[in-house]
Amino acid sequence: MSTRFDIEVIGERINPGFKSTQALFDTSDIAGIQALAVRQAEAGASCLNVNVGARAMTDHAFLTDVIRAIQEVVSLPLSFDVPDVATHERCLEIYDPRKAGGVRSILNSITEHRWDAMRLYRDCPFRVIVMASERVEDGLARNNKTAADIASTAKRAALRLRDAYGVPLDEIFIDLSVSAVVADTEGLSRATLDAVRLIGSDPELKGLHLMGGLSNIGQQLPAKAADGSDLKHQLENAFLTLAVPHGFDTVLGTPWRSYEWLPEGNYVLEAYRFFLGQTGSHALRAVRRFYRS
Repeated sequence: MSTRFDIEVIGERINPGFKSTQALFDTSDIAGIQALAVRQAEAGASCLNVNVGARAMTDHAFLTDVIRAIQEVVSLPLSFDVPDVATHERCLEIYDPRKAGGVRSILNSITEHRWDAMRLYRDCPFRVIVMASERVEDGLARNNKTAADIASTAKRAALRLRDAYGVPLDEIFIDLSVSAVVADTEGLSRATLDAVRLIGSDPELKGLHLMGGLSNIGQQLPAKAADGSDLKHQLENAFLTLAVPHGFDTVLGTPWRSYEWLPEGNYVLEAYRFFLGQTGSHALRAVRRFYRS
């Protein structure tokens, strides 16, 4: 029996947040970007996220070259993480779904407060990532800090996409923010996991995808856990071990990382469970358990 999670991985590496990728952008190294796309595809990515940073708005020729070059070497659909509607419209014009087996691209992302990009949907349909971390209240964007707010925002957005635009639920991804444990004194990690359970058990939302990026979860923590394991990676696996059974099925992550179930009794999993029950200064003290036995 495989210990790997049965989840989709949207490859995150074409992103200036990675220094090695920023270097490729700085030198307009198209061949290097193609090699990075191929490496992610060969490692099992189901889709590739494309984020060229602020240059997407100022250098349309580079953006065009990047998208076309990636589609020359891989047959995966692309997810476009761009800063404004005009740039996303440009990405849709360049993207060729025929080179991705007819699969639509993904818009990464909309929120209730930033909905303008949906005006592009009728002319060129795409799949949608919805950020459930904020809602609109009295005309203003508000951060969601409880499971109930996260789940209700996700449901409201998903049903609006389905009913007003005709987006099938299985083409909608709800992005549930996964907090860095070192800065989480308000129980945001617990709220996220509780929201996964609420959304995943809602029969009206059957088919909806639940996803998140895991790269920040172990930010600013030591490399090794108290048991000698890779702390950041074990934290990613601990989150998935608790979330996947309730419908979390997609990760924005690095495809060659091995996302695997953690067994009961695993040191980091148990420390994470303890941490989830804490808030305030108790949460800060609980973080030390990850790297101090």
